[in-house]
Amino acid sequence: EPAQFVKTINIALILVLLVAAPTLLLMVTSFTRFIIVFSLLRQAMGLQQSPPNQIIISLSLIMTVFIMEPYGKASWNNAIKPYMDSQIGYEVAFERGIKPFKDFMIKNTRESDLALFYRIKKQENPKNIDDVSIILLMPAFVVSELRTAFEIGFLIFLPFLVIDIIVASILMSLGMMMLPPVMISLPIKIIFFIIIDGWHLIIGNLAQSFK
Repeated sequence: EPAQFVKTINIALILVLLVAAPTLLLMVTSFTRFIIVFSLLRQAMGLQQSPPNQIIISLSLIMTVFIMEPYGKASWNNAIKPYMDSQIGYEVAFERGIKPFKDFMIKNTRESDLALFYRIKKQENPKNIDDVSIILLMPAFVVSELRTAFEIGFLIFLPFLVIDIIVASILMSLGMMMLPPVMISLPIKIIFFIIIDGWHLIIGNLAQSFK
């Protein structure tokens, strides 16, 4: 029956989305920037396993949901819900569903990165946003996110690097070369991070860094 066939197709599409979800999470959302910055923050502070990976991943997921919520809602209202109600076909649903995420990626992708992948594929650069290929946009977006995340990570490293240098210099001038500098610098880094309300600053600025 047609209704049963549509139901079967819907189930198949849901299964495909579940399988592709991890890749899509990395390719079309803000997850990459968050998890890299949080990981670099942990390294900059000299913390090995705190916060643990589960906390970093969970926090990155929560922030990703927070940032991507308007785009997900637009995709649901314009594509998924009409398709589930049999109001539109799967081709129209796909185009409408991917459009909010495509707009997000375009706004946060450097033109030079997008041009790189068009050059690799030996294709002409698109004349307008609607002509941008989603297949070429996704890797360009990931490269842009990696660069942005490392730029933010570098800025995070600087104050902690200064603390390490100052502590090492003081210990050396006092002749305490046998004392590992990390034993002194680590608690100083932690209290410094608390005083400046580091999580508030980093999460707030990260969220505002998306266009």
